[in-house]
Formats: sequence, structure tokens, C-alpha cells
Amino acid sequence: MDRAETAVRLSATDPRLALAEARAVLDLTAGACGETASVALRAAALAARELGDLELAGERLEEAIAAGRGFPRRVAQARMSLVTVRAQLGDPEGGLHLADLAERDLGGADLARLGVQRSVALILLGRHEEAVRHCDRAIGLLDDDSRFRAGGLLNRGLARTYLEQYGEAEADLAECARVARSAGHDHVAMLAEGNLPFVAARRGDIAAAFARYRAAETTLFGFPERLAAMRTDFAEALVAARLPGEARTLLEQAVPELVAAGAQAALPGARLLLAQAALLAGDAPLAETTARTALAELDAQGRTAWLPLAREVVLRARLAEIPASTTAHDAPASPSTPSAAGSGAGEAAAHPSSGTAGRSGAPCGDLVTDLIACADDLAACGWSGASTALRLTAAAAAVRLGAITRARPQLDRVAATAVRPLVRWHAAAMRHRLDGNLDQALVAAARGIEAVQAPNGDAGPRDVARDAELRVHAARPAEDLAAFGLEIALDRARRTGDARTVLEWAERWRAVVRGAPAPTSVLHDVPPAGSGLLVELVRRGDDLFAVTAGPGGCVLRMLGSYQAAVESTVRIRYGLRRRALLDTRRDTPCDSDGLPGAADEAVAHELSALDRVLLSGPGTLTSAGSPPGGPVTVVPTGALCTLPWPLLPSLRGRPVSVAADAAAWLAPRPGPAGAPLVLSLAGPGLDHAAAEADMVAAAHGRARRIGATRAEVLRALGRADVLHVAAHGMFSPRGPMLSQITLDDGPLMAYDLLTARRIPRLVVLSACDAGMAHAPVDGVALGLAGAFLDGAARNGDAACVVAGVVPVRDDEALNLMTLFHTLLAEGRSPAEALAQASEKTAVPGFVCFGAGGTPFATG
Repeated sequence: MDRAETAVRLSATDPRLALAEARAVLDLTAGACGETASVALRAAALAARELGDLELAGERLEEAIAAGRGFPRRVAQARMSLVTVRAQLGDPEGGLHLADLAERDLGGADLARLGVQRSVALILLGRHEEAVRHCDRAIGLLDDDSRFRAGGLLNRGLARTYLEQYGEAEADLAECARVARSAGHDHVAMLAEGNLPFVAARRGDIAAAFARYRAAETTLFGFPERLAAMRTDFAEALVAARLPGEARTLLEQAVPELVAAGAQAALPGARLLLAQAALLAGDAPLAETTARTALAELDAQGRTAWLPLAREVVLRARLAEIPASTTAHDAPASPSTPSAAGSGAGEAAAHPSSGTAGRSGAPCGDLVTDLIACADDLAACGWSGASTALRLTAAAAAVRLGAITRARPQLDRVAATAVRPLVRWHAAAMRHRLDGNLDQALVAAARGIEAVQAPNGDAGPRDVARDAELRVHAARPAEDLAAFGLEIALDRARRTGDARTVLEWAERWRAVVRGAPAPTSVLHDVPPAGSGLLVELVRRGDDLFAVTAGPGGCVLRMLGSYQAAVESTVRIRYGLRRRALLDTRRDTPCDSDGLPGAADEAVAHELSALDRVLLSGPGTLTSAGSPPGGPVTVVPTGALCTLPWPLLPSLRGRPVSVAADAAAWLAPRPGPAGAPLVLSLAGPGLDHAAAEADMVAAAHGRARRIGATRAEVLRALGRADVLHVAAHGMFSPRGPMLSQITLDDGPLMAYDLLTARRIPRLVVLSACDAGMAHAPVDGVALGLAGAFLDGAARNGDAACVVAGVVPVRDDEALNLMTLFHTLLAEGRSPAEALAQASEKTAVPGFVCFGAGGTPFATG
């Protein structure tokens, strides 16, 4: 018996030794039942669980219960251990039933331990407040049991995370790690540390989340089931933070590992998250298929509280597959369909304005009925935020499909019951629009966004932590409301010609996305001298518009099909990639566009055709009062952020800045006082990188080279005014924040840049397609360049990044950058220096992102 109980204790610190000891005890008992055999079987089960074999652990605990007949306390202890295993195998209700059975024969510390086990099942069932109460009672009684005290802290930390009590959650997890490490329970400490990325991402600190994930991934290596669980939790927070590509990358690793480990409880949640990530990324068929699988698994496990969340994703996927043209002729134009909002776990987002006909074949009217019914089910199961968001979606779908009488009751209910002011104002704005009162609809929409950005009505200093938390939990519904306001402004402009209001709402939407204050006024005065021309693109469905602003006023023009412009952009970039990868003849003389002659006629033709659509038409570059050849700031939409804008014929030779919003154009800032510090580095694998870095150091009065290491680069961010990086860059299209710069000691990831407290005023990324980005919504361009610019914006600064959107030959990059830095040292702005250098060297593909109009006199 002593050896059996020792094996139970060893299972927490050395599960392999505990398993060997338990087997030895069972050999000594020669397979006989009894108290000793029950304890030894329980020890074997606990060791198997720690080693990741949940199914074997469940089998051994069932055997321990059978062997212990006649010893009620031993049976109850085996049942207590089986509570968590049964819950993790996909039967949390069964786990709670076992807890009720065990409770009758347990007392003292064992009863407290049972509370810790019970909390696991409660968390899986979404009963987080109950889980916290059980852990509270247990932790106070388990000072002498470090293993269960650490487990109680771990479970309470997870439950508090779901309750959005992030400070308390982090404190619990940190204390859990401390208690577990000091007692030698390293696996429990790893679990606590593995959940810190989840908490950080849920509270909006994406940079810390990635850093903690990277550290936890190393410690959990060799524990695939726990690593998969950590990836799933982290992915949930990334979905909430609108990073579906990064979330999908993690989940596609986690799901097979959970299947292999038999972690049935965690598996449907991971599938549901994968469905939500697919829906956010626009893959509705995958979202529906995966959500249906998760729905069946949750149903089989009796987890009824989670069923409406899976059903919601199925319905949103069906809605997304209905063609945009499916709109009743007598119905007004449909409002933007809101995504899921609120604090409910597993909330999804989708815009139903694109895709193919729903594969389910259900009539559209039945879909509206199903949406309303699912919203009722979400409310009944406690997902109030998701319920009101889906009810708004149902109302918008009803309007779009011509069932206006079904929309009004849903809007009335949301306006009366929604907890978040933003959602109530969204419902009010939709009602005003149905009444034909566009001005009042815009007022209501503005009030809703103001409620998010100043929830207490204060105008004091901004709380960065609170802003980040609001960014995660209110971003999607606020974006939807701002997009709705932009749509109304476009409708109104078609009647009144009011382009200023369209620009104001386009900027308000971008500000919400970037977590910045909404602009109080846009273009009510003449823009500052020297700011040049602004061309801001907006879209509604597939309709693409341009708002052009300058000293002469503000003009709105419809450009045509957004999708056609994107397809043209793809063809242009493909042609430029062929050129860079030597698929075209290099001995062909260049034409007047700076491209190899006949071999690139197709690219030149595409550029001219797209230029006629975007810029050459009446009212785009001429009617806003900008002088010919003056600077132009382009604020693109969607995938047009990847277009090499300076190559368009109307912009050739002009200083062009491509920005996420119009902030730098509206308020240009002076350059740095005194001689700026210029730092350069040369990464591995480039023939001319060292010569380029030396050239940069020689071109400026106060400049030097630094080492190409992560630590050196991160330090340089805090000191340099200009940072030149001659190193390979890799854009990750499915996970833009996983894009990287190759350095001597490993990659510098895009998410690493989020930790920087300062960003140089100018960053030059001279190799590869480091300027590529993914724009899931206007106002944010995820990737390397976007990470630098966002870092500056968080600190209230305006920065500029010069980078390529196509691969660039190493020797051509050196030629262009030599002239670029010469012009920069003479006092040209980055946009002006890039325009002149590109023209004279005929090296295409580089773009000036951000505030490119600020000069740097460095010579």
C-alpha cells in the first residue's frame, strides 16, 4: 500500500517512474482485487494521463473503481480522478455525475480536490462562474497540497479569462507556475505558462501573446496533446483579434494532434475555431463543413450550451454563399451585415455580400427564420453578445432578401435588450435607414462608434491597455457599424454629391480598425500647403469608388469593379515577378516605362488599362486643385494595397505615398531636428548586401553599420531615425504576422515589431517582397511594413517604410538604393527620392508606405 500511494504522488513529478512502480505493485498483488490494487491502478491512470494517453487513463480508472469495491473512499478517489479524464474525453456532463457520486464518500482535503476536478468539466460546459466558486473554496483548503493548489489556480485562471477578468487570470496563472515549479510539478507549470499567450491575446496584447507562445511552445515540446491544447486556446484569441490566417495555421497543427491524443473534449472546440477562422478568411464552404462536424461532436458530448455557437457558424457560412445579386427589387439597399459581437466564446464574423449560392438549397426565407431561431438559442444559453449580433445579421439579411417586415421586430428587440451601446445604436441606425432618414442614420452610427472609443465619456489621457482590450472585444462590431455608416454616406452622396461625408466615414472606419481616435473633422478646411493630392479608395460590395481631395475641394467618382482591379493587380505583380526571376530577357532594351520592351508589353498594357480606371478618368487627379507632378497620397482598399502604385502612368515620376489612412496627409509633420542617425545592416544570403549597407553608412553624415542580429535590430528601433535593412524578407500570406526578415541569428518576425516602444521615422527594406501585406479590412495592412507603421502609430508618430511588393534582384536593389540615399541626403523626402531613383534606374516594384512626404536632410 505504501508503494501504491507513493506511485500516486510520483505521477505528478515523474509519471514514467510512477507507472513502473504501479505495475510492480500490481504484479505483487497477482491481479487480485482490493484496496492496494485500486490505488495502484489509480496511480497507473494518473501517470498515463500525464503522459498524454487519456483513453488508457480512463480504462485504468474504471478498473480501479471495480477493484476497490468494498472500500468506498478508494472508489470515490478513483471517481474523483475520472471526473477530469471523462470531461476531457468529451463527456463533461458524465464527469459532473461522477463528481456527485464521489462527493458522498469524500471529506476534508479530498473534497477540496474534487472541487478542482469538477471545475474542469464546468469550464468545458461554459459554466465559468461556478468553476471559479469551486476553485475559490478548494484553494483556501489546499495549502499543504501543492499539486492540487496549483491545479486550482490553473483552472481558476482559465475560467477568469473567459469571464474577461484578465488581470486576475494572469495573477492566478503566474502563481500556479510558481507553486508548481517549487514543488517539482513542471508539467503543471508548463500548462500555466502555456495559457499566458491565450490571456494576453484575449486582452488585446498580441505582441506579448506571440512572445509567450514562442516560449511556451519550446517548453511543451514532447507533449503533443498539451501543445495542441495551447495552440487551440491561442488560436481562439487570434480569431477574436482578426488574425484568422495565424489562427488557422495553429489550428491545422492542433486538430490532428488532438485526434491522435483522443482529446475528444478539446477537439470540437478546435474544429469550431477552425471554421470561424475559415469564415473570416472568406472560405465559406470549409467553414460550413468544419462547423457541421463540430456541431455533431458537441451534440454527441451533450454540450448543449455550445451547440448554438456551432450552428451560428453554419448559418453565417450559408449566408455568405448567397450571391450578392440575391436582393429583392422592391427592397432598399441592404446594410452591412454585422459580425458576431460581445464576449461569447466562439463568435464568428462574415459579410454575406459575396460567394456562390448556398449549397444547402434552403430557401432564403428559411435562412432568415433559422438565423432568428439561432439568435434565440444563443440568448437562452447565455451567449448574449453573440445573440444580439446574429439578430442584427438576421435583420440585415431580411432587408436584403426583401422581407422588411421581418427585420423591424428584430431591430426593435436589439435596441431594447442589447447590453453594449454600440449594438443598440447600430440597430437604431438600421431603423432610420429603413425609414429613409439617412441623416439620422449617420447620427446614430456616429453615436455608436463614440460609445466604443470613449465608453465613459471621458476625454482624458488614453489608457493603452484599455484601448487594446476594446480593440479585441469591440473591434468587429465597431468596424461593421463604421462600414454601415460609409455605406449610408455613399447612398447619400449619390443624391447630394456630398463627397466630404464619404471621406469622413471612410476615415472613421479606418480609425476604428486601427484603434485610433475617430477624426473630429475631415477636410473642413484647406489641407496644409505642400500636402498635395489625396486619393482614397472605398468600396461597397464590388463597386469601387475614389474620393479625391486637394486644395480645390473634394470629389467622389465611381471607378468600376473592385474585383476587376484586383485581378489586374495580380497580373501586374505576376509580370513583375517574372522579370525579377529572370523569366524575361535581360538584354532587351527598356521602353519608356522602364520595363524590358516586348517581353513586358503585357505588364505595360495592364498598367495603362488600370491607370485609366483608377486615376485617368475625369475628377480623379485634375479637379481637386493639385498641381501637375505634385505629391500624391493614395489610401487603397483591400488587395489594392499590393499594387505597385508608382508604376501607374499618371503617377510616374511623382512622389507617391501609399498609406493606411489620410492622417499623415491631413496633418503632415516636420522632419527630425538636427542630423538624423542612420543605421544599416546586411543580412545573410545576399551577394550585394554588405556593399549596400556600407554605401548607406557612407551616404549620410551621421551613420554607421550594425550587426544583423535580432537584438541589434530591436535596439536600433529605439535609437535610429533611419534604419536600412538589406536582408531577405518573406511575406506569409496566410499568416501575415508570421512574415519575417532573415538575420544572422534567425528570423525577426512581424509580431516581434509590436513590442518596440519606438519605430524609426524611416525604415527601408530593400530586398524581396517585404512590402507585401494582407488587408482583411480597410485601415490595416498586415505584414512587415504594416507592423512597422502600426508600431509608430501606437506611439502617436508618423513613420515611412520603403519596401518592394515584388521580388527585386540583388544588383538592381543596390543601384536603386545608392541613388535613393544620395537624394535623401540632399534633402528630398522619401517619396520624392524614391520616385526620382526609380525613374533613373528603371528598377520597378518599390513603394513608399506611410508618411512619405517628410524630408530628411542627412548629408
